[in-house]
Amino acid sequence: MEKFANDLRVIICLSSTDKNAMQSVRYVYNELIKMQIKNPVVNITDSNWQTPDEHLIHYATETGALFLEGMGDGTCLGMTNDSYKLLDASYSQLNASGRNYTNNSTVEQFINNTAFSILQATRTRISKTEYISCPSCGRTLFDLQETTAKIRAVTNHLKGVKIAIMGCIVNGPGEMADADFGYVGSGPGKITLYKGKEIVKRNVNSEVAVDELINLLKESDAWIEPVSDPRTVVS
Repeated sequence: MEKFANDLRVIICLSSTDKNAMQSVRYVYNELIKMQIKNPVVNITDSNWQTPDEHLIHYATETGALFLEGMGDGTCLGMTNDSYKLLDASYSQLNASGRNYTNNSTVEQFINNTAFSILQATRTRISKTEYISCPSCGRTLFDLQETTAKIRAVTNHLKGVKIAIMGCIVNGPGEMADADFGYVGSGPGKITLYKGKEIVKRNVNSEVAVDELINLLKESDAWIEPVSDPRTVVS
């Protein structure tokens, strides 16, 4: 190991078959730090669970937790042969059960989307738009899930842009403090648009608020036109 220490062309791949694999891999990271070894490190996590939910939780806890501690430069996710066959056989259920915006058609696509989501969530690699949304409460002035899906449908190609969708003007501005742009309910059928912490447009009619958000993105040079997938067949 000493021969290749700190040679950035040499990548260290870490994984563990221990029951508490994350703790074991963390121990190795601590040893690398003590030895002042700074080679790039890839976290390898294999799952032997069954359902998409179980795989997602396993990947997130084993790999995501390490990234949150600043441990790792990349990730490689996989699963056992039995788990792969079981998930492949139920290809119609390749999405997690909670709210999500992916539409996986293969096991490989599920793993790939999961990897990029973990990298995005831990700020290891930003590859897509980030959405900040409140959990919704009695003060929420519009259908939060429906509106979030509508905004995402027209902005999800804006890599690295943070858009907050907040239900009310009471807690919204505080909860969206680090967002680039904000879409905040300000009254029945009314939306206030923010750029950073600054109010740009007040009491916009909710029927045109998404279009006005796009106009704000364009005025702020944060908008790019979406590129059509060349593989898409239009009939």
